[in-house]
This record gives sequence, structure tokens and C-alpha cells, in this order.
Amino acid sequence: MSLMLVESGRDLSSAEYRHILPSGEGLMLTLEAGAVLRIVDLEGNQAVDTLFYDAHCPFDHYSVTQTVIRQRNIYLTTGSVLYTESGRPLARIVADTCGRHDTLGGACSAQSNTVRYGHDKVHMHNCRDTFMLQIAQFDARLSKRDLAPNVNFFMNVPVTPQGGLEFADGISAAQRYVEIEGIRRMLVLLSNCPQLNNPCNAYHPTPVEIAVWQT
Repeated sequence: MSLMLVESGRDLSSAEYRHILPSGEGLMLTLEAGAVLRIVDLEGNQAVDTLFYDAHCPFDHYSVTQTVIRQRNIYLTTGSVLYTESGRPLARIVADTCGRHDTLGGACSAQSNTVRYGHDKVHMHNCRDTFMLQIAQFDARLSKRDLAPNVNFFMNVPVTPQGGLEFADGISAAQRYVEIEGIRRMLVLLSNCPQLNNPCNAYHPTPVEIAVWQT
């Protein structure tokens, strides 16, 4: 897949909302239809685990299966449309200076950390726990069952010739960003990954910046 590098025409200083999200922390936002979310990789190669929900029916959330099948591609970039479980378009990527984002690697968890890196890693902070904390604080309609396979912005997870996955060095760099426009009103759930055990962020998690243009 060729990288679809497209810069945004939006001035970051004009964003209605800006927030620096430290590594290991999460955030949940409501975006109106037509709003644009920018995620900025401030220092490079930082993975940002993200889920999208229809705000009116949050049980109809982002579906990796629907998204991959409809666009016939396992990676996301400029022009990619994110679909819900019911097959409705939820959001689209309108600008991207990284060029490729993962749909298959999923969120790190206590369980996956022990499988990949050893039982001594079970205590380590992980994205699934961050997701759980955010939904508990933000929306009583959501629970553990609503944590579907997510998008990993800026993360590089190539597929091997044998059909396996590799967690490889990132392809992003400092100040690269991705912009997502809401097609319908949606909830956005983010976890700035604290992962210390794979090379996606050079074993050094860093902050990202979140910006929103609601109108």
C-alpha cells in the first residue's frame, strides 16, 4: 500500500479545543457531525489506540471487519472511511502526514502483555485499563463489552508472508498528524499507549496533542 500523505488546510491555532495527552493517559470526547479531530504525534512513533461510537447509539461502534472489507485494505490513511458494526459510515480520514495506521494489532492489556512479554509484565499499565477507566467516567451506557478492536494511529503492524503480525518500528515522526472528520455525531475514546515492551515508540512513550474543530 502506498502512503497517502495529505496535509491539512486547518490552522492548529484556530482549534476550538486543544489538549496535551501524556503517555499512559486517556480521553473521551463527543464530536458533532462535521467536526474534525486532529491527533498530533509530538515526538514521533507514539501509538494512540482509538475507538469511535455512534453518539446516539453507542452500541453501534467502529467495526474493523466492516471497515477493512468495505475499503479492501487492512491499513487506514487519507480517504479511509470508518464503518460501524451495522455498516454505516461513521467517520473519514481527511488528512494524514504519517500515511498508514494499524487496524489489526488491538489494544495492549494485562493479558496480552503476559502472552507477548512474560508474566512479570502483568502489572504494567495498559490501554485496555485506560479505556475502561474512561468509559466508566464518561458514559454510563458503555461497559467492558463495548471495547471492540480499535484503530492504532501511528502504529506499524505489518503482516508477514505467513499471515502473522509483527510489532515493528514506527513509520511516524515528530509533529506528524492524522485528521478524522465525523460523518455523524460520535464519541471518541483515546488511550495514549504506555507500552514499554515493543518498538512502536522506540520503548519510550511520549505525549500527543489532541485538537478539535467542532464547526
